[in-house]
Amino acid sequence: MTYIVNDKCIKCKLMDCVEVCPVDCFYEGKNMLVIKPDECIDCGVCEPECPVDAIKPDTEKGSEKWLEINQKYSEIWPNISQKKEPPIDNEKYKNEENKFEKYFKENL
Repeated sequence: MTYIVNDKCIKCKLMDCVEVCPVDCFYEGKNMLVIKPDECIDCGVCEPECPVDAIKPDTEKGSEKWLEINQKYSEIWPNISQKKEPPIDNEKYKNEENKFEKYFKENL
C-alpha cells in the first residue's frame, strides 16, 4: 500500500502534508502535489494533515487513476520537503468538483 494525492489538491496545495512526511516523498507541480509511491513508507501521517482530504490510501476504490498520476508526475516534478505558502485563492477551489478536468497542469 501507498498513499496518493487526488484532485482535491488541485489549486489548493496547502502543503501541511509536506511538513510531516518523514521521507520527503512529495513532488510539486504547478497546481498540485503528488506522492512518489516507491518512496512512500505507508506511515499515514500525511493523510490526517490534509485539510481538503486529498490524500488517500491506494487501496480505496477508484484510486487506480490517481496512483498512475502520482507515479508519472513524481518522476517529472521536483521534490518538495518544506511547506510553502498556498495559492492566494485556494479557498475558492476547496470544495469544487472535477478539478482535474478543469485545472490540471502537467507543468512540463
